Amino acid sequence: MTMKPSRRHFLRGLGLAVALPAMESWMPTSLQAATKSTASGPALTPGGDPLRSAFLYVPNGVILPKWFPEGTGKDYKLNQTMKPLEGLRGEFQVVSGLAHSNGFAGGDGAGDHARAHASFLTGARPRKTAGSDIEVGISIDQEMAKHLGHQTRLPSLELSCDGARKSGSCDSGYSCAYQFNLSWRTKHSPMSAESNPRLVFERLFGRGDDQDRQKNFDRRMAERRSVLDFVMGETKSMSKQLGRNDVHKLDEYLTGVREIERRIETSEQFRDLPKTEMEVPAGIPQDYAQHIRLMFDLLALSFQTDSTRIASFMLAHDGSNRNFKDIGVSEGHHSLSHHRDNQEWIDKLAKIDQFYVTQLAYFLEKLRGMKDPSGASVLDNSMIVYGSGLSDGNRHRHDDLPVILAGKGGGLLETDRHVQLKAEDRTPMANLFVSMMHKMGIQDPDFGDSTGPLGVI
Repeated sequence: MTMKPSRRHFLRGLGLAVALPAMESWMPTSLQAATKSTASGPALTPGGDPLRSAFLYVPNGVILPKWFPEGTGKDYKLNQTMKPLEGLRGEFQVVSGLAHSNGFAGGDGAGDHARAHASFLTGARPRKTAGSDIEVGISIDQEMAKHLGHQTRLPSLELSCDGARKSGSCDSGYSCAYQFNLSWRTKHSPMSAESNPRLVFERLFGRGDDQDRQKNFDRRMAERRSVLDFVMGETKSMSKQLGRNDVHKLDEYLTGVREIERRIETSEQFRDLPKTEMEVPAGIPQDYAQHIRLMFDLLALSFQTDSTRIASFMLAHDGSNRNFKDIGVSEGHHSLSHHRDNQEWIDKLAKIDQFYVTQLAYFLEKLRGMKDPSGASVLDNSMIVYGSGLSDGNRHRHDDLPVILAGKGGGLLETDRHVQLKAEDRTPMANLFVSMMHKMGIQDPDFGDSTGPLGVI
């Protein structure tokens, strides 16, 4: 019987430490079978490669006249803001006319930044509260992870360049949880994003030096399992002494514990950690562009090594007032976004918009240079959504949103075009997400405020 080589054995034989893509010889039998078929399976391309989805968020809207291309279909010209993407025209499409109607006030008054952020991946209206009774809806990445997350060591990956907050009041009576969390596991529970590149690296490749990472990982899994066994035993005996209300609270607590246990079980199924030639990051870089690119490097590696197929990345929270002195903008982003038609401020905002698009171009180039077993690039086999929950930050509009859909989805998506929907129709952005779910092999009919799949995608 021929044994499949482990990734560690293969690397030692070569005397190298490189990040390995998903190789066909190491795929589970079910995935190998898919590569010999022309039909795609869940989270697989028609060619049998992993199919990935990532969702990237930028804050405070854009300067629309400098954002959307001139012309539609294949006959379009990139506008000023998207010039950094000129060399990648064949790798993405621009979609205009999408909306998040639940971002508008709807009787809830001020708080557009909180609503923009909370609704972006959920298509749902956040409950206006600064207390613990937060509620919005499950996000598209977590909906995908619910169906597909068992196929990889990490069901999903949540990244940020801002710190995490889950309490306090941030925007006109809305909890900070809405504004600092892009991903939501349930309608009440956000997924905390990691902003420290070192911790992301350790989650992907283990803690310690190259020799110790696997050993440390195995020990950590054993310790977590031991702690969970103790917690489950203690709570089981405790439940016999509790009243009805406390039993309900304990049930909610145990639901969270069982979720942790499920994640540990998934990690144990994929116990052989991938290797990488990337140096362990020292921490959070002081330079913002370096921070973004380092997180993009890690996200790209998570896809290339098939550590996960689903990710979200909040480059900054909506309402962020970060300045951009390195590109000549000393004022805060949010302050400038209320430009009141001041041309000087508009020009500075356009610089910020282009700064973010430049970082997107870096990420797409990175994915384009990585190859999957079939020979297609990781970018070819991905669906990358880049956008904001606001279009015009000055007027707090949540329609005609700035959206780029990059990657070919394993051949299921058309690129190099501008898809222009009628802005007045306010087509739900959730329709795009439903279409993406279908291409990932998920046939759930409902999501957020979707009215159905987006037929043009």
